Amino acid sequence: MQALTAMPQVSVSAWRASPVLVRWLISARASVLVMTFTAAALGGLLTITTPGWSLSAWIICTVGLILAHATNNQLNDLTDSLRGIDEGNYFRLRYGAHVLEDGLLTRRGLLLYMSITGALAAMCGIWLVVTVAGSLLIPFLLGSLLLLFYTWPLKQWGLGELAVLLVWGPLMVAGAGHAATGSWDWQVAAIGFSFALGPTTVIFGKHIDKLSFDREKGMRTLPVRLGDRRARHWVQGMLLAQYLTTALLVAAGWLPWPVLLVLLALPRFLRCWQAFSAPAPDAPPESFPASAWPLWFSAYAFDHTRWFGILFLAGYCLALLID
Repeated sequence: MQALTAMPQVSVSAWRASPVLVRWLISARASVLVMTFTAAALGGLLTITTPGWSLSAWIICTVGLILAHATNNQLNDLTDSLRGIDEGNYFRLRYGAHVLEDGLLTRRGLLLYMSITGALAAMCGIWLVVTVAGSLLIPFLLGSLLLLFYTWPLKQWGLGELAVLLVWGPLMVAGAGHAATGSWDWQVAAIGFSFALGPTTVIFGKHIDKLSFDREKGMRTLPVRLGDRRARHWVQGMLLAQYLTTALLVAAGWLPWPVLLVLLALPRFLRCWQAFSAPAPDAPPESFPASAWPLWFSAYAFDHTRWFGILFLAGYCLALLID
């Protein structure tokens, strides 16, 4: 299903002919939800040998996190449309369907989608707080606040990228482990912080891709504040840091050695590094997927992050099998 693997352009007629589930997937930008599943899966794996580990609690937490991410994507489109950020020939309209600006949903319709999605996510969180551990209330509330205020004002203040690092790291990874075991583990949080550098490169890359558009619209993301060159160097630093911190965690005994399977992602790392070494081209090279354009930096960052995450999880699963 294309809505699960990409952010397709959708005509009004195709939208009307699509089932409700497909419409929801498009409105939620479902193709990027894999990063959330990976983070939740890591949190579950890191704590799976803990006595009392609960599969049902982990599943409910994972579903809740995915629904929360979907809610944030829907809220992002609603907020930016209301503020006029996505109006007209804006970057956002060029790389995938925008259910409001493309006339697929009314604001009331998107608000309904978002309210139902957000309510289901909240129900998962409340159930975990009530039935698993009251201490889950802190990450639940903090995650909810970051979800609600990411689009505005955090992104406007240049803090959106930091919010992504916090959410995909300690909150998602350690939060999923907390939900499965009933207790917070700072070691899992540290591993999650290292892991979250990947999703942070993706959002950083996306904001570099649309830097000129954001500047024109008055959106002061961190790449807008840093400028193109420095922002690209920041991403390269995070790419290096992800491998270095993983190696240090293995050396410290916090991660098993099979996690070094992530080194198989080095060819994609090198392609990503090369892409961030120069400004984006004016037109996509022949070898570049036309469907991804005008995304450039975020496309390379997402490709690397996806494979790094898969190999990280595979390495940890291998360690569990041979232990």
